[in-house]
Amino acid sequence: MSSEKQPQEKARLHARNKNRERYDLSALTIAKPELKKYIRPNKFGIESIDFSNPRAVKLLNKALLHQHYGIKNWEFPDENLCPPIPGRADYIHHIADLLVENNRGTIPIGDKITCIDIGLGASCIYPIIGVTEYGWRFIGTDIDPKSIASAQHIVNSNPSLKGKIECRIQKNPRDLFHGIITSEDKIDLTICNPPFHASMEDAQKGTRRKIKNLSGKKVKIPELNFAGVSNELICDGGEYKFIENMIWESKKFAKNCYWFSTLVSKQSNLKGIYKLLKKVEANQIKRIPMGTGNKSSRIVAWTFLSREEQKEWIATRWKH
Repeated sequence: MSSEKQPQEKARLHARNKNRERYDLSALTIAKPELKKYIRPNKFGIESIDFSNPRAVKLLNKALLHQHYGIKNWEFPDENLCPPIPGRADYIHHIADLLVENNRGTIPIGDKITCIDIGLGASCIYPIIGVTEYGWRFIGTDIDPKSIASAQHIVNSNPSLKGKIECRIQKNPRDLFHGIITSEDKIDLTICNPPFHASMEDAQKGTRRKIKNLSGKKVKIPELNFAGVSNELICDGGEYKFIENMIWESKKFAKNCYWFSTLVSKQSNLKGIYKLLKKVEANQIKRIPMGTGNKSSRIVAWTFLSREEQKEWIATRWKH
């Protein structure tokens, strides 16, 4: 019997996440041969990716999308944030579980579910995973025309995504749902990965710390792929202010959406978020813990619908 250990499961990834086991580097280099150049032994002598290199990180995520989701064309500018696929997939799986709770243990799949992604980004990553895993319909919004154009190009370049993702520009940077949701619309989910830094200085400080942890190197100005463009990571007032605006605005669309949700990276923001959700009279509030490796995060979701309204919503929208 071989003494070789079975691949270990990554800490706390969702049960349906395709990246729970260690990366299969052989399969990934078949998907993206260029990735071979960035594989080298880590400090434990095990073959790994050079995670301190932005090019290597981007190629790894391209390979993961190709191998697990059938997405062969995923091109966007290097200046934009490169999202880590395992963590992004976890949000989609956890939010799918939220729908299960009130749907007799079954995940509603197909285009009867409409999800809005606030802050689509150039990579279009959340809609890609939501479409390929559950067949949901997505509306992706962003204030940056270049990001919208990039996301639309990705949709157009992959037959499995065509007709399932609509990319919409948010013309007013102060708005999140206004200009996107009409009074007649019914939206089953909203998701968001908000900018979490209050300034460029904060963003660069966080990125320098990340690079040092990955490589042991100190850098004065981090490479852009780690920082992202400013609107992806920076908001006046930081994460809390962004989510505060989202909660106030969600109240105005209380009957148009089943579940509103957002990632909350800073635990210290939770107290204020809960207080505000009670102030706007959210009917239900859910906190869903998430984590990849040593990093902990959480999703906060809320609905204004009563139990009876939720039952009616499901009966009229999710049942064939």
